[in-house]
Amino acid sequence: MTPKVVEVRALENHKLALRFSDGQARVFDVEPYLGCGAFAELKKPEVFNSVKVSFDTVEWCNGVDLCPEVLYEHSKPMPEAAAKGRT
Repeated sequence: MTPKVVEVRALENHKLALRFSDGQARVFDVEPYLGCGAFAELKKPEVFNSVKVSFDTVEWCNGVDLCPEVLYEHSKPMPEAAAKGRT
């Protein structure tokens, strides 16, 4: 079973800092999705930065979301200092 997203923070360059219910801190790159339909709106900083946790995944103010399986499987572990907010 895929862990749930419990925390999200928008980063520069269309990346997301994610914390999952299994305790892992990971980084997901949204850039490859920005040319696809409603994801193109995420190029606007005000839209991208509106990301929030919604149920067990993330969602933006325009209703776009990504399933937790994609976020988990296609993200990379975050360096420990960044995961603790010390970038």
